Parts: sequence; C-alpha cells; structure tokens
Amino acid sequence: TIAVKELKAAGKLDNLDESEEINACTIIIPVDVDGVEEEWLLLFKNETHNHPTEIEPFGGAATCLGGCIRDPLSGRSYVYQAMRVTGAGDPRQSVKDTLVGKLPQRKLTTGAATGYSSYGNQIGLATGEVKEYYNPGFIAKRMEIGAVLGAAPRNNVVREEPLPGDIIILLGGKTGRDGCGGATGSSKKHTVESLETCGAEVQKGNALTERKIQRLFRRHEVTVLIKRCNDFGAGGVSVAIGELTDGLDINLDKVPKKYEGLDGTELAISESQERMAVVVAPEHVDEFMKYAAEENLEATIVAVATDTKRLVMHWRDQNVVNITRAFLDTNGVTQHRKAVVVAPEDKDFFKAPEVKDVAKTWLDTMGTLNIASEQGLAERFDSTIGARTVLMPFGGKYQKTPVEGMVAKIPVEHGNTTTVSIFTHGYDPDLAIWSPFHGALYAVIQSIAKLVALGGDRKKVYLTMQEFFQSLGTNEKAWGQPVSALLGAFVAQQVMEVAAIGGKDSMSGTFENLTVPPTLVSFAIAPEHTNHIISPEFKAADDAVLLFDLPRDAEEMPDFDTFKAHCDFLHQAVLDGKIKAMHAVGQGGIAAAVAQMAFGNGIGFAVDASFATQELFNLRYGSILVETDAATAAEWVKRAHVSLVGKTTAAADVTVDGMTISLKDLQDAWEKPLSHVFPIKSESGTGDAELPLFTTYGPRRSEAFGTPRVFIPVCPGTNCEYDSAAAFERAGATTDVMVLRNNTPQDLAESIDEMAKRIAKAQIIMFPGGFSAGDEPEGSGKFIATLFRNPVLSEALENLLYQRDGLALGICNGFQALIKLGLLPYGHVQPLKADSPTLTYNTIGRHLSRMVETKVVSVMSPWFSSCKAGDVHTVAISHGEGRFVATPEQIRELAAKGQIATQYVDLSGKATYDSEYNPNQSVLAVEGITSPDGRVLGKMAHTERFSAEDVFQNIAGNKLQPIFKSGVEYFK
Repeated sequence: TIAVKELKAAGKLDNLDESEEINACTIIIPVDVDGVEEEWLLLFKNETHNHPTEIEPFGGAATCLGGCIRDPLSGRSYVYQAMRVTGAGDPRQSVKDTLVGKLPQRKLTTGAATGYSSYGNQIGLATGEVKEYYNPGFIAKRMEIGAVLGAAPRNNVVREEPLPGDIIILLGGKTGRDGCGGATGSSKKHTVESLETCGAEVQKGNALTERKIQRLFRRHEVTVLIKRCNDFGAGGVSVAIGELTDGLDINLDKVPKKYEGLDGTELAISESQERMAVVVAPEHVDEFMKYAAEENLEATIVAVATDTKRLVMHWRDQNVVNITRAFLDTNGVTQHRKAVVVAPEDKDFFKAPEVKDVAKTWLDTMGTLNIASEQGLAERFDSTIGARTVLMPFGGKYQKTPVEGMVAKIPVEHGNTTTVSIFTHGYDPDLAIWSPFHGALYAVIQSIAKLVALGGDRKKVYLTMQEFFQSLGTNEKAWGQPVSALLGAFVAQQVMEVAAIGGKDSMSGTFENLTVPPTLVSFAIAPEHTNHIISPEFKAADDAVLLFDLPRDAEEMPDFDTFKAHCDFLHQAVLDGKIKAMHAVGQGGIAAAVAQMAFGNGIGFAVDASFATQELFNLRYGSILVETDAATAAEWVKRAHVSLVGKTTAAADVTVDGMTISLKDLQDAWEKPLSHVFPIKSESGTGDAELPLFTTYGPRRSEAFGTPRVFIPVCPGTNCEYDSAAAFERAGATTDVMVLRNNTPQDLAESIDEMAKRIAKAQIIMFPGGFSAGDEPEGSGKFIATLFRNPVLSEALENLLYQRDGLALGICNGFQALIKLGLLPYGHVQPLKADSPTLTYNTIGRHLSRMVETKVVSVMSPWFSSCKAGDVHTVAISHGEGRFVATPEQIRELAAKGQIATQYVDLSGKATYDSEYNPNQSVLAVEGITSPDGRVLGKMAHTERFSAEDVFQNIAGNKLQPIFKSGVEYFK
C-alpha cells in the first residue's frame, strides 16, 4: 500500500474507486455501449485456498473460486472472467513416493483442477487462463489461486451509510458447520495429522446458489435498493454482518440452517459459502424480498442496525456477544518482528547453460515441466460462456498457441461494446527462490509485459498481488522473505508508477522441514478496445520477428527506462496497425516463445545468422517478441535494445545455425510431459463418418406471423440464458426469460402454471445450456426433462409445436433435455426405451472447451433455412458429456430422414472420428439432430456464443452459424 499512497498523493490514481465497502479492487472506466460512453466500475480480486485444497482438493479448489467470486459480486458487479494460477509438486511422481500425511501430487493436481473447473463451469464463468507451476517446494503445500473480474454500470451501485432501523437481510445459501475455523486454518502449518483433523475447515461450494445471486445483482432495480453489502467469507456472520455498520443487533436464531444442531458459536463463525448480507431501508424490504423470490433465492431478515455502537448477537434468548465498536476498531494487538534480508547467491541466474547441441537443447527446453503444454488441463475449463471471449486460451488454425493472459469484453447485457479488460499475471518460482526481491520485481515487470504484448497500455495498468510464504513464527530470516519480496514489488510499482490496489497473503506454506517457494504473484489489469488486441500466434510467412529486449545491470536490476519506452512504443505501434503478433519472453527464453508462436498456424521460423544461438535460451523477463513486416522491421531495429531474431517461414520447422528442427518434433516434446496427467486427445474411433448431403428444404409456414416470441426457462443449473436471449434478440426476436421457483411446493406449482401461460404466448421455446454437480450424467438436462414431463407443460409443448406451428431449440444440456423428453429424435414427449439415442461422457473423461468445425449435412429443418448443405461453421463447445450414441439402425434411419443436421468435421470439411476434430467421439461425428419434421433442433456446440466479429479473434473460420436468424425468419 506504500506505493499506492505515494501515487495517490501525486494525483496519479484519479480513476481509483474508493468507499467504506471493502469488496474488491475497483477502478472507474469508460465503456462504449453501442457508441455511447458510459461510466462503469471494473472490479478484480485474487483469492487463495491453499490449505483447504491441500486437505480436500476438489472442495478446496471449488470454494477458492466461489469465494473469489463473492468479493466483486458483493460489490454488485457481474463476474464474467476468471484466471487460475496454481503451484504443485511433480504430478508424475509415483504414488509410492508420497510423503506420510500427504495426498499424492497427481491426486492433488487433478482433483483441484476438477473442483475449480466444476464450480466455474456450473456458475457460468469463462476461465480465460489456467497456469500451473511445478516446483518441489509446493509439496510442502499446494498453491491454489483464483482471480476474477467483475463489472457493473456505475449507476447500479449505491453506497450509503446505514441508519439505525435499517434491516440486514441474509441472502442465498443456508449455514452449516463447513468452514468453521477455515480462516485460521489457512494460516496453520500442515502436519501429518492435518488430513484427519482439518476436514471441517473446508467449505462446501454451491455454484447454483451463487449463480442466482449473480442474476439478482445484475438487476438495476435490485442493486439501487442496497445501501451496503458484504459477502460471507472468513469469520462468517461475525464479520460479514459485523462489518456493515457500527451498531448491530443480530438474531442468530433467524439464520437459515442446513440442518439442526448448530450452536451459537457455529452459527456466528461458519464460513458456509454463497451467502450475502445486504443493508436495506425498512421501506424497501418487501420490494427486495419480492425480487429475491423471483430469482428463486432465500432471503431472511437476521439483524437490524442500531445507534448503540455495539455488536450484539442473540441466540436462544441470550446475548452471546456484546462488544463495543471501539474495541473492535483497535484491530487487535500491534505486533513487531525483526527481519533479516539475505542477498541472493553470487551467480547469474538469468543466463542459461552453454549450448552445445542446439537441437537437443531446444527440444529439452520444450519438454521442461514448467514450459510444457497445459492444454489438456486448460480445456477442462469453460472459456467461452458469456459470448465475450476475445482471445481463446489457445489460438491459431490448430489451436496450439497459448495466450499469456485473458481478454474479454465488458459484460454489457443489452447492446454491444468494444471495451475489453486485459488480465495477466507474472511469477517464476525458481527466480523467487534465488531472490524473493527479484522474483517479486520481475513478477510485476512480466505481468505488465504480457499485458502490453496483448495490446494493452501500461499507463492504464493496475495491479493486485498474491503472497504465499512459509510459516514465519519468530524466524528472522523467514520474515526476511516477505519483506524482501514486498520491497521488490514496491520498487517496481514506484518506478513504473503502477499501483497494487489489493491482494491476499497466506503464510502457512510449511510441512515438516519443507517450505514453499517465497511467492509473490503479480496480477495486472487494464481496459482496452477490441480492435487493439494482439494475439501471439505467427500470422504469415516472410515476416520479421524482433526482440524488444530489457537490459539488466550487474545487480540483475532491469533498465526501467528502456522497458517503459518499449511498452509505449509498442502500444503506439498497435494503434497504428503495424504489429501482427507479440509474445512476452518468459521461462524457456526466446526459443520457447518462438516455438509456441509457431504452433498455432504451423508457420515456421528461421533464426537470423546474426543472432547468437546462446541468447535463444537465456531468461529475459520483460522482453517482448514482435512479428511485423520486413519494411517496418528495418526501421525498428535502429532503436536501442531492439534486434532482429529471425523471420517466419512457410516451412513447418525451425532453422538455426544451418540445422532444422521440425515443428512436429518440438510440439511432441512440448506436449509429452503432462500428456498422461492431462491428456489433450482421446483415442480416436475408426470408420467412415461421411454422410451424403440432404439438400431438400422442409416445408415452410403458409402465413407470415411477424416477430416471434421466444420463451427461455431457467432451471437449476441453467447458465446460458443470457447468451441465448441475446442471440435471439440480435436475430430480431423478443425473448421471455423465466426462472423456475422451487423452494416450496407452492412455488413449484405456481411456476409450472406460469410457464404454461408463457409458452402459450410464445412461438419458440429455447432450452439453454448449463451444468449441475460438475456436469454429472445428464447435467441440468435431467431437471428440465423432469419438469417438462409434467402434464401441464407437456401439453403446452405439444400445442406450441403442432397446434401453433412453433419451433424448439436445445443447445448443450438443452439438447440433453430434448433427448430425455423424447422430443429428439421422435418429435413428441414420450417415455424412452433402453436403447434410445442419448448423450454420454466424452471418451477423454473430462470436460472439453474449445472451438470445433461443424458441417451442415441436412437443411430439412427450418432452423437451417439460411444455410446451404455443406456449409462449415467454427463453433465453441463446452461440455463433459457431449458424445452422441445410437444404434447402427437408428443412425441409418436418422440419416435417411435428414434428421442428422450437423457433423464434426476436420479442416478439409470431412466428417471424422479423429478426436482432434470430433473431440467427444460422437458416433458418426453427430453434433446435432432434429425431430422428423425438423421443428425441434438439438445440438452440442454453442452457436449463441458468437456475439460479434470481435470475439474469438485468434480463431479463423466462419463463426456465424445463422440458426437464430433462420428460426426467426420462419415466422416472417
């Protein structure tokens, strides 16, 4: 905070948003909405759950993300993108080598990945970057960091001082014993007994409930009623409500419980997740309660603001807490510790060993664990929900060039925006071990360099930081590590004039005689415009590749002036349209960066004869590789500390010193290390998947109707309703979105009747995608199917389709629902047979999130009236069970009737069993099918997630699949 105070005093943080609420880092940014500039709040937060994840990997990592979301969510923002940065021991380690009192490293890393992705995928949060660092020190305790972004129109957020008589409402989930002692547990050493004794400290996540709060807090009419809000994290009721105002009277008997038997202490300190405390004026309570009920949320009055300046808690008619605010405001006893900062060893950490065999060195570099591909890990995480993802995590024709950060459009609900957020991080555990000071300083530098390489402006950057150190006690040298790291971060902030306006620390990284690397991770964020974004994959052959180098002095300190000059020059070059690709140089040096830039489009690289081979492998944090045309490069190399590294080539290989290394060999070396832990591809099926094109269009309406109305039900687990509604509205329809209320039998009965009425007014029904319990078999599809088997709704569906000539669409789990209802492939709600076609687990055994090519093989359905048979579209998938299964007889019958609408195809447009292109291994490469008359369409790929030409910028192809246009035009 020292740098922040200094920069504020100098008047350099004029867009910093400050208030009495402490929810998340918040800045004020201008957002373009359909050409009109609006003021928005941009919120960001990082969170660790190192201790809970070490104890219970799935639950700890899941609630890491859930807890991280809560902070900007309590700021009344819509959380729209997440990053995950983790640290582990080698996950390839044999189970027999597991330390006593520890879980195997593979169990930790795969279980945590499943937990975090499960929560994010369920709540509907796009995870744009996933990076795991491997170091033996993380055997002491795993590092699990979640970082998220949220945004909201500034006029949505009202912050007022609570007055005596104001009401405090507990919103969301119920309270249990889970998480009791979690906050203090996160600062404990891990011992051989921890696995057996600390289970109660791990919270239980409920993404579906937090999704409901997201929906509620996105509504302007709701948020303007809220004077102040706090999320339930460390300390539970005591903190979440206790911090809201000076005087409070809390009735613990009113706190909703998961089960009976909780005493007053447990109710007061439980850290059960997915709860919010909001302050509302008495005259607005009924209105707020009505809105909460509309979103199927429980809301309970649990406290009242008083003028006593005391925190009072009642339980069973007794005062169990009665403390003066003056005492709480002391923040406890001030403590002092001595710290000894130790200088790094006298060696050149940044210089690589001498290169004797350049080919072997390059291949070995790509196979280094911290450089190796993590695509098999990253694709577990939904990266496209929200239709705002500007850069996919892996780009290029082959989707192989990793992006070093996240870029997403601001979550404007109605209309389009060209304003984006860029979010990056910097960290190297090996550098931090050598020198915590340099590790932190270069973490800041690298987070900024990555942001600039994505097209950002370093002058708009704000930071947030994450610390993770050994248990400190009274050890002066141990205390020297965080002191040294914070000094390094301070120097970087001060010189770069960039502020870390938030952060989180964890000082519990000790197990027996093992300690974690002295860790400070820097996260950088800045707003930008979509047309300024640069992706890292090489774009064309015969371009020059330049190194904008960051020199260092004898003390390994960076030349800050050169770095700032490079950043500013490159950003202006972006604005001038002179840069094709950029990549910040990191671990593995120039060699690793060049190879990763080449993989995406299969464009090779020739190292220039003037460039020293040794320099390819040196660590050069803060340096940036740039692809530009030869004429521009000829001018730029005249600048100080800019040199020509080489040029791109049409050949799929790398040449250096007269030696050629194939890109395939480099890519194989890069993908091999983690291939058994996080597979990238599954075993491919065999056989011919090609179908003859069904070119006959089906019947069309005899009379025009006009603008159709689309009914979109939101059931437990649904998370694609916003994207689906927006897609239909862009196509010219009006939409009607309704949340199913099922908290009580009466709520459910009323919801069913209301849904039937709304279906009767609609011409189209859309079942959007979603998840439940990590996309368990049938996901949220089984909830939808169970609901719509109710006779009232089944009859409403039949009337819509066959009495009023309507249409039905289901995508992803909406497709699952249509199959479970029998609407697909049969056309009517009916019982299923044992061998009915279905959707089941992907053969790779995990969630898949990426882009795929799909081909329209039948235009029989009205949903494809704007397509031609044979059209190929590039569409996002995100599912754990998208493999279509049917008997050979059923497949033949579906194909003969033109009911197989779309297939997965390779880059040549041929339907295939190759898992590179048919990733879930659907039989006959089926991606979508229709009912016999074509009125009902179900498909796995998320057509609704392509919202504008400026999303998915690093993916080529025809990304606009006009099924929404076709469905709307059917009625015109």
